[in-house]
Formats: sequence, C-alpha cells, structure tokens
Amino acid sequence: MEIREFQASDIRSIVSLFYETVHSVNKKDYTPEQLHAWASREEEELRLESWKESMSRNTAYVAVIDGVIRGFADMTANGYVDRLYVDKDFQGQGIASALADLLEHEAKKRGLAELETDASLTAKRFFEHRGYGLVREQCVERRGIKLVNFKMKKDLSTGV
Repeated sequence: MEIREFQASDIRSIVSLFYETVHSVNKKDYTPEQLHAWASREEEELRLESWKESMSRNTAYVAVIDGVIRGFADMTANGYVDRLYVDKDFQGQGIASALADLLEHEAKKRGLAELETDASLTAKRFFEHRGYGLVREQCVERRGIKLVNFKMKKDLSTGV
C-alpha cells in the first residue's frame, strides 16, 4: 500500500468509492432511505466539485493498492477529520488506521491539541479504539431524512 497526498485528478475515484462504501458497509447500521440521503447518485456531480475544492484546501491523503485508490481521508487546518473511507472490499486491512495515523501525525506536527470528527454508527467503534471520546450523539438531517452520528474528539496533547 502506498499513501500519497490527494490530487485533484483523484476526485472521481474518491466519490465513487464513497458511494459504494456507504451503500455496502454502512447498510448494517442505516436504512436504505438513510443511505440514499447520505450518498445519492443525484448529488454526485455537485460532490465532485465541492469535494475537489475542500480536499484541495484540507490535508488529504489517498491509499493506493496496485494503482487503485482503496481509501482516503482528510482533515481541516483546525483538526476536523472530515472524511475517512475505505473501499468496501478492503475493510479490516489497516487502511483506515494508516490514514488516521498520518492525519494524527500531521496534526501533532502542526501543534494541534485535539482532533474532532462526526462519526457514523458504523465508524464509532473505530474512532473509540483510536482514543476518541464521545462528546455527544447527534441527529442530522440530510435531504429530509434523519441520521444519527456522533461528535467525537481525541486529545493529542497526552502523547498517547
């Protein structure tokens, strides 16, 4: 596996990976209606543009295996982990951990005291395992559909 910085030319692969992952990995925790509200084909063109912009601004990485993007992650300048997704067929192989490790390393280099994210039901355990604490359960609305997620934070100042 190679992890490299995000390039604008990666965006189509990233958006496709996001859609496929949400609709397969997250289906154990969310209804079909919720999955469609979260990741719909109708919003794909908008997502291509908006994500290309935000990921270009953020610290963003892709994990590549055999020339194909199998995971991606990004965080804002103030330590908000915006996206962390791994290909549905490559779950449990350490890709998310490697991406999260890199984001944490970059955050520490920048002197950030903490990282924050909004984790899905599916991702909550992953972030807990990495030392993120639960701040609160949230109910967000997308396209008129309610989805539960979790505001989580990790203290980076402890060196753990």
